[in-house]
Amino acid sequence: MAARPVSRMLQRVLRSSVRRCSSGAPVTQHRPGEPSRTAAEELSRRRQFLREHAVPFSAFLTDSFGRQHSYLRISLTEKCNLRCQYCMPEEGVPLTPKADLLTTEEILTLARLFVKEGVDKIRLTGGEPLIRPDVVDIVAQLHQLEGLRTIGITTNGINLARLLPQLQKAGLSAINISLDTLVPAKFEFIVRRKGFHKVMEGIHKAIELGYSPVKVNCVVMRGLNEDELLNFVALTKGLPLDVRFIEYMPFDGNKWNFKKMVSYKEMLDTLQQQWPELEKLPEEESSTAKAFKIPGFRGQVSFITSMSEHFCGTCNRLRITADGNLKVCLFGSSEVSLRDHLRAGASEEELLRIIGAAVGRKKQQHAGMFSIAQMKNRPMILIELPLMLQDSPPAIPSISSQDPFHVQGIRHRVSFSNRMSTWWKGCWVSRTPPLGQRWSNSPQRHCSSHLDSDANPKCLSAVSGAPATPSGPLPTSDQLTHVDTEGRAAMVDVGGKPDTERVAVASAVVLLGPVAFKLVQENQLKKGDALVVAQLAGVQAAKLTSQLIPLCHHVALSHVQVRLELDGARHAVGIRASCRAWGPTGVEMEALTAAAVAALTLYDMCKAVSRDIVLGEIKLLSKTGGQRGDFHRT
Repeated sequence: MAARPVSRMLQRVLRSSVRRCSSGAPVTQHRPGEPSRTAAEELSRRRQFLREHAVPFSAFLTDSFGRQHSYLRISLTEKCNLRCQYCMPEEGVPLTPKADLLTTEEILTLARLFVKEGVDKIRLTGGEPLIRPDVVDIVAQLHQLEGLRTIGITTNGINLARLLPQLQKAGLSAINISLDTLVPAKFEFIVRRKGFHKVMEGIHKAIELGYSPVKVNCVVMRGLNEDELLNFVALTKGLPLDVRFIEYMPFDGNKWNFKKMVSYKEMLDTLQQQWPELEKLPEEESSTAKAFKIPGFRGQVSFITSMSEHFCGTCNRLRITADGNLKVCLFGSSEVSLRDHLRAGASEEELLRIIGAAVGRKKQQHAGMFSIAQMKNRPMILIELPLMLQDSPPAIPSISSQDPFHVQGIRHRVSFSNRMSTWWKGCWVSRTPPLGQRWSNSPQRHCSSHLDSDANPKCLSAVSGAPATPSGPLPTSDQLTHVDTEGRAAMVDVGGKPDTERVAVASAVVLLGPVAFKLVQENQLKKGDALVVAQLAGVQAAKLTSQLIPLCHHVALSHVQVRLELDGARHAVGIRASCRAWGPTGVEMEALTAAAVAALTLYDMCKAVSRDIVLGEIKLLSKTGGQRGDFHRT
């Protein structure tokens, strides 16, 4: 008797002469002459009956602290079509042999068992679940399970636009899309693959098909994307999104570092400084998210506070890995193989006892962020969709290529939410070439980033010594423009200046010394590819200039290019940064900031090898488009 939950016994008692489904909800026989109900109407009526005639929850899914586990996450595959630096350990992840993974029938058998015991929500995860060929069929068969109210999926979005119409027809009711940056170049740097525009198309398609809200998961990491919080939130002004900021969590192989974690309170403070009217929404039962909304915005923002403010007390989640192991806690290392028992011929009652024993052993709460970081656990890719980022990026794999490193599509935005809404409606596609190409170990190794397809393909060497063409002396002012009549610092009023195309180029040189130079040339630094990291830092710095230099105006850059080239004769790296914008003020500060920060980043990448590194020759090379004429350094 103990093997059968009370819920099943009560359903027998509830049966009457009226034909009923297995849930106890009455199923009315169609009578001739009466209009027939649609399948959707019938399903809606049955679910209403279940809500009104709820039966006691299964004892097998209730732990010793009274938590009822009604939410099951099933990993469909360990494979993924991206190669995120923050998901897999540097040495890679050994995949489980196909024969040891759950078959489709085994997945459905376990799903039916859990739903019969009270699970009313199933989320399909991975790896990347949408690369599984039969994912649409799995959703359709899950949709037939009586009592299952929600079928969700967590995806990286690459295949979403193509598959979502079929998935919606099959019964998919909820979507979570992982997206950690809105900068195309940074996206490719992180995932080592193209696809930013495909993710955008997927989110756009989800909105178009009526999913509301569309949940966008963003793992926030200091030094990588915490500067994009406001841009993500701005998207919710005109779009029905739930942007969910997730605290960076430790898993095996992701080199978790507390300093990289941006806490919920810090993120919330950043948002409240921009939007003081931000208001907290009521928390749903068993929700992992703290939800907020800006009055007048269509969407909302949420925070997943797994590390700083855990929600273990209301946890209702269980997980089944792709190889059939049951995990009762995401951060726990204990697992029990349901696959092995299933293949050994275990009966439903035996499986329930095994599941019940595992749930009963679930601890009151996880061990805390610092203890978790020391525990042995699966890499996130082998549990479900990646959420983590390693402390420092590994060296990009060697690919024989003579082409320089290109990063395109970098664009800083003014009136971000309006531009993004227009962009999404038009389903803008960035033309972004492959990122992460390695160069052969030759003295000509160099690194560049640029936006425009018509950019000069020649190497912009900052150490070539070739003079630029002068265009006459630049008229100078006899007064400091950032000082008022009383000698106090003041920002220049550019409101009356005409908008023109502004272009500026700046350079810097980093003298590394022979040891550090050789390691950079051969890409052997333990921290990773110094040229790639410095190039990306320079691009980011150009966009953030107004936040770093107090009296600089915020400029909407239409072009950023940072190029680095090795100079073997001097054991140096030459840096050349160019910026372009259309507006009333120049962009020389953006170019200078890009060159300077790229130089500083090279120093940081190499300082463990040598402290005898010299940064110098930071200078403006040219500036065009201003009222006082053009400038070209000779």
